[in-house]
Amino acid sequence: MPELPEVEVVRRGLVAHVAGRTVATVSVHSDRAVRRHPGGAADFRAVVPGHRVEDVRRRGKYLWFAMDSGDAVLAHLGMSGQFRLNGSGPDGARGPDHVHLRVRWSFTDGGPDLDFVDQRTFGGLQFVPGGADLPDPVRHIARDPLDPGYDQEAVVAAVRRRRTEIKRALLDQTVVSGIGNIYADEALWLARLHYARRTEALTRPDVRRVLVAATEVMTAALAAGGTSFDSLYVNVNGESGYFERSLHAYGRQDEPCDRCGTPIRRDAFMNRSSFYCPRCQRRPRS
Repeated sequence: MPELPEVEVVRRGLVAHVAGRTVATVSVHSDRAVRRHPGGAADFRAVVPGHRVEDVRRRGKYLWFAMDSGDAVLAHLGMSGQFRLNGSGPDGARGPDHVHLRVRWSFTDGGPDLDFVDQRTFGGLQFVPGGADLPDPVRHIARDPLDPGYDQEAVVAAVRRRRTEIKRALLDQTVVSGIGNIYADEALWLARLHYARRTEALTRPDVRRVLVAATEVMTAALAAGGTSFDSLYVNVNGESGYFERSLHAYGRQDEPCDRCGTPIRRDAFMNRSSFYCPRCQRRPRS
């Protein structure tokens, strides 16, 4: 699933290519792609045209198009959702429809269309009246480490109030958003903390260290265009990121730790995997 740096890469691409343009028509190729919109596909096709995109904003892994009317179109990429420009080449010609095209926006300026492509259809779009500043469906989501309003010390306190494992706290989007499985493992490796350490037993410097590490690793991933293991994550021009070349823990089972040379281990965790160095990240005794 795309994580915060990947979603931020997409957001920046959308701002560059869509902000200031007015939607002319909307075609819905899969009703499932707008299943969260209360009025269904027909209403979605009717309410979005005529709005000008003022900005594209993000909270955690959610994106929304802030419209000149004060309304918003909220998007979640799910496992495989992508926004792709169609007709952005030198000659401006439209290419063939993507096999997983779900929704297409055309614009009044006649420039490139914007396609929402989703192979697994876990993502989707919905129109949110009055949601330009912050749509109601994402109000419960905490700020992320790349958000200008992020309060690190408040997150430190929130993590220490939890009675759980540190990795579970990092993945809890009501505590701190945007840290997914990949970057949680990378942050814990950098901070030399085992994923099963209990939050109530961690000191403030311990928690602060892992949050700073998360900020560092996601900033580096953003600079590299995100992490791409397959074609399910690409930016608006269809290009993959290359941060996977810089990973120290995630996906590196049995490879030597970059710090001490001990083989990286993999444990099952929350129906996923946790990768860690058994020497640098000592497992808690209980």
